[in-house]
Amino acid sequence: MRLFFWIVAILLFDWYVFQAFRIIIHGWTAPLKTAVQILYWLAPLITIAFLVSGNFSDTSTWNKNVFVFLRTFVFIVYFSKFLIAGVLLIDDFRRLLTWGYQALSADNRFDAGRSKFLSQVALFLGSVPFLSLTYGLLRNPYRYTVFREKLALKNLPEALSGLRIIQISDIHSGSFTFKEPVREAIALINQLKPDLVFFTGDLVNNKADEMDDFMDVFDKIEARLGVYSIFGNHDYGDYVQWPSEKHKQDNLDKLKSIHRSLGWNLLTNENRMLEVNGAKLAVIGVENYSTHLRFPKYGDLKIATQGTEGADLKLLLSHDPSHWNGQVLTDYKDIAITFSGHTHGMQFGIEVPGYIKWSPIQYVYKQWAGMYQSGDQYLYVNRGLGFLGYPGRVGILPEITCLDLTKG
Repeated sequence: MRLFFWIVAILLFDWYVFQAFRIIIHGWTAPLKTAVQILYWLAPLITIAFLVSGNFSDTSTWNKNVFVFLRTFVFIVYFSKFLIAGVLLIDDFRRLLTWGYQALSADNRFDAGRSKFLSQVALFLGSVPFLSLTYGLLRNPYRYTVFREKLALKNLPEALSGLRIIQISDIHSGSFTFKEPVREAIALINQLKPDLVFFTGDLVNNKADEMDDFMDVFDKIEARLGVYSIFGNHDYGDYVQWPSEKHKQDNLDKLKSIHRSLGWNLLTNENRMLEVNGAKLAVIGVENYSTHLRFPKYGDLKIATQGTEGADLKLLLSHDPSHWNGQVLTDYKDIAITFSGHTHGMQFGIEVPGYIKWSPIQYVYKQWAGMYQSGDQYLYVNRGLGFLGYPGRVGILPEITCLDLTKG
């Protein structure tokens, strides 16, 4: 009965939205009308077939790429249609008021028919997300972009001038639909010849075994002074219903072993003191720490910084950028640079360097992409290498950060 209800609801909704198309194609030639009608009704038919198949078969056996693209196609189509429906509702309200006026005044000069103009507005609004989200799905999920920054630090020892740090974040390996483009990202990282590589959390969506097919990809990262990593909020398995607490802990233990197998130095509220040309460099890593209540606080910066008192430069890896305002700026003024991720730039926004930088995520996170400064302290928020939910990006491209330090 539930499935039947959804099928009826889909058909009624699509019939309602089709009214905008019907107004626009009125007067077109018969072949064009037929083509539009076939293309339009193809979407609900695919959606219904998808629902029926998912209801009577095990979707885990489906080809992952087919499943992901079908699911995303349905989302894009109906997100766009909801915008169209919204304008049609405004038009129907206008028509209701017109009908009421006619009924009360006995004046038939007003036309209570649908507005062609509002139908055009509806289709235009619907076409914007349809075209942009489709483009973002087909073109941008693996369109890796190197964001280069040169940062002059006042008290940087001469021995650390020229240090090159590559940062990646939010891999979300369980979301990848293709493997070869990810290899190209690793090749791009190695071409930059980093001294240090930082990974700032969310290696998986939920489960450690999402990395099984990508071990031979990410173990190819090369850095002169090593690769250092931390956990993000998704790495703990908090968003999965586990059979027991032991299953959850086993998953986390496996993820820790994966970091080791990759040759990465996983920092769980700890640090590594490195000597570089006689200078002491502290790489500090905390577990997830967020000032937002919906995300966990596993991080302990007090423990993580123990033993770093004599460092000439302190660098912090902390997944959630809200940690910077929440604790780093107030209590740890000797941490020069914090590296974060988490936001993905919402995978949606507008960026024109030097002119505009906007994403809806900025209304949730004050620092959401790129470099930020407060006094002598800096925060860099990486836009993420992978994706989550929507398997694409619109305006906010997947990022490899290349940060060169110089003496200010």
